[in-house]
Amino acid sequence: MNVIYLTLIISTLVAIVFFAIFIYSLKKGQYDDTYTPSVRMLFEDEVVKDKPSDEKKEHQNTSTKNKSTTNKSDF
Repeated sequence: MNVIYLTLIISTLVAIVFFAIFIYSLKKGQYDDTYTPSVRMLFEDEVVKDKPSDEKKEHQNTSTKNKSTTNKSDF
């Protein structure tokens, strides 16, 4: 039973040490990205925000036009 307490204490101490090292590296800027902003203009980002809604509107317009022409020809 004493071994379980010992391993629990040791694992808690190791976790605290790794957490302290992680916080230290965050404060020192280890994870700051300095490369991506300089090459961001070289990436080709396509904005496809409005295209699906426009295509739906066009499809609806053509379907209503087709219905109106078929209705006129039926009479």
